[in-house]
Amino acid sequence: MKKILIVLAFVALALGIERPGHAKVKSSLIVSTEWLTQHLNDDSLVLLQVGEEKEYETAHIRTAQFIQTSDISTPRGQGLILELPFVIQLKTTFEKFGITDKSRVVVYFSRDWVTPTARVFMTLDYLGLGDRTSILDGGLPAWQAEGRPVTAEIQQPKPGNFTPHPKRELIVDAAWVSANIGKPGVAILDARSAKFYTGAEAGQMPRAGHIPSARNIPFSSVVEESNNKFKSVDALRELFKAAGVKPTDIVTTYCHIGQQASLLYFVARYLGYDAHLYDGSFEDWSHRSELPVEKSENVKTEGKP
Repeated sequence: MKKILIVLAFVALALGIERPGHAKVKSSLIVSTEWLTQHLNDDSLVLLQVGEEKEYETAHIRTAQFIQTSDISTPRGQGLILELPFVIQLKTTFEKFGITDKSRVVVYFSRDWVTPTARVFMTLDYLGLGDRTSILDGGLPAWQAEGRPVTAEIQQPKPGNFTPHPKRELIVDAAWVSANIGKPGVAILDARSAKFYTGAEAGQMPRAGHIPSARNIPFSSVVEESNNKFKSVDALRELFKAAGVKPTDIVTTYCHIGQQASLLYFVARYLGYDAHLYDGSFEDWSHRSELPVEKSENVKTEGKP
């Protein structure tokens, strides 16, 4: 009987059948270098490279366009440090890169810019293009490590035209988070490093600690340290389980300014959770003196660096 169960488990895995109690993994959100090689000549493919512009100018995958977080953020001085701008700005930005309603978008990092890459995905997801967008597992380093071709030639894309369908419910604010603190069925996840979550360090924030009831899954824990590839589905699920997240929970992520949280948001979406992002994150929360902040037990806060 045990052998039969093991065989059935392998069959289920091969067919993409999820275990009871788990949402179906959205496997299309992560693509491999092999997949990209097979689809590199697709007319619908749009590649976006995230990282240093000089790195892009030196080496990128053919047809890739360079994108940076400032392209998809509210201009400095007009809002929070990293905040979603008006939809019309995002529409103009992505059309400049050749995106249409039929585009298949793959975003990748040039070195180790995993969280900004996830921020680009989150933005496209917000615009309604999430199911047509993926992240290249391991980014450009994985591509080059396998001897796959790169170029320094920059191709100007044909301007695209697409109709945004903003999923405004994906982005939550302080009022929403405050109303859902400790609420059954809602998991608030802090993507910052443990020292910021516990309150041992305040960083650049006016108050140290975390949002009450929030659990900590550091952004760096969802990828392999050696190559920045995503950990296995089982390993990712274990991280969420260890943080007390139930398979049916609504997940909301936050961090310092919404960038690290974008990576945790991406993983939550990949695992099939109903995922949301607190875009203002702790920058917004900690500046609101009327909102509560907790520190972990036996933690002594250090001053700002």
